[in-house]
Amino acid sequence: MAHGSHNGISQMHHHPEYYLKDGDVTFHVQGTLFCVHRYFFERESQFFAKEFARAPKEGTSDSTAFRLDDVNAADFAKFLWVWYSRSYRCESKPKDHWFTILELSTKWQFPEMKELAVDELQKLDIEPIEKITTYDRYNIDKSLLLPAYKHLCKRASRMSAEEGARLKMPTILGIHEARERAIRSAAESGCRSPTSADAGDEELDKILNDVFNLNSHATNRQGAQSQAKSEPVRTPKPGLNGATNSNANGLSSSGSSNQNDNKQKDAEKNKGTGKQS
Repeated sequence: MAHGSHNGISQMHHHPEYYLKDGDVTFHVQGTLFCVHRYFFERESQFFAKEFARAPKEGTSDSTAFRLDDVNAADFAKFLWVWYSRSYRCESKPKDHWFTILELSTKWQFPEMKELAVDELQKLDIEPIEKITTYDRYNIDKSLLLPAYKHLCKRASRMSAEEGARLKMPTILGIHEARERAIRSAAESGCRSPTSADAGDEELDKILNDVFNLNSHATNRQGAQSQAKSEPVRTPKPGLNGATNSNANGLSSSGSSNQNDNKQKDAEKNKGTGKQS
């Protein structure tokens, strides 16, 4: 995070949707000012909590706005959308939207937001190679890649040179091993001229779980989810005048609608007294 300069403040403009009247922290992104709620950045991100502690007076006005140089205004608005959109649960977003949220939540250390992005991506139809490379890049639980690995094993054609260039060598070798083991399994079952697609689904699942050690990844993910559910993300809704609605839905790391009572009480108390978080 780079801290804002006062130079050129007159040339900046307020974001039409995310410059909120009751916001208490201002960010400068590509000449656009966002005024939102400091509370959520401090509570959900160790990165921002440290930045705010290092420079407590930064971001308290347009002239002292925190400057974010590693993101563009459109992508920052997508990130804020998760907290402030009224139609969050009804509005379907494409994969690139969630890829952006995944990238920023990883970079800025928002674990619940990252988990939410992964859950939403799991609902979408993503090409196997793209899904594997994305999940590898952001260190996402490999057990979620079982369908993608399975697709690469069962298809008739082997991996192309272009596809191989996008994947890591352990993944390439793992897919090759799984295909060979699937062929042997089909042959042992009496299949003549077997291919990797001839292995049964249950047997192929076992092979892939063994090759990529997916069971251990699944166990780690379940433990992380159980811990995260005890601290759901509070997500306010902006009113027509930009003020937050205290009846906003709460989002856990899995996108559930559980409410965090403590956060709601704090938000309502601060709003009623005029105090800033």
